[in-house]
Amino acid sequence: MSIKVWPKSERPREKLLQYGVESLSDAELIAVLLGKGTKGKSALALAHELLLELGSLRGVVTASYNQLSSIVGIGACKYAQFQAGFEMFRRNLEIQLSRQDVFNNVEDTKRYLQAKLRDCEHEKFALLMLDSQHQLIAFRIMFSGTINSAAVYPRELIKQVMIDNAAAVILVHNHPSGVAEPSDADIRLTTEIKTAMTAIDVPVLDHFVVGDKETVSFAQRGLLL
Repeated sequence: MSIKVWPKSERPREKLLQYGVESLSDAELIAVLLGKGTKGKSALALAHELLLELGSLRGVVTASYNQLSSIVGIGACKYAQFQAGFEMFRRNLEIQLSRQDVFNNVEDTKRYLQAKLRDCEHEKFALLMLDSQHQLIAFRIMFSGTINSAAVYPRELIKQVMIDNAAAVILVHNHPSGVAEPSDADIRLTTEIKTAMTAIDVPVLDHFVVGDKETVSFAQRGLLL
């Protein structure tokens, strides 16, 4: 049955306009993004199929083009819509951090870093470049590695800090295993980078480790020795 003959209160777009976006289920949110379905299948039916195939809303949002296009009715256009929607979310978080003290807004910073790195299949090491007010200048991915490691060179970090004219930095890397618990190697690396940064008088304010369900702050754990 076509979605056009449903009661207006049950149509995802009309439901959003009447009751707010928070009232929509995961399938209804996807249906709104899809805009329309395919022959013999409504947008909502297609959304349910996506959730069933990919496991969750997160699975749909982070799916590759090949994963999405394997489902009948999903092509390059709809893949681009999903990617654009998620990128808008990430950029909005970045705008917020550029207007506030990142160091004193740990939870906002964690949300931003989760959106950036949680779903990466390989380990990445990045820097949050901050100005003298600890507001975000830029997020820089400095090194990428294998599934469980990334080689990090402090000299290259210092070069980029000087290019960005950062007054302070926050270190961040992800654990593709999903476990955010810092390793002994993570702690040693943090100490090494902190020592290197003293040469240019740039403090390391924190180091975040991004996992699947948790992001750990070295500062909150008392690990910034």
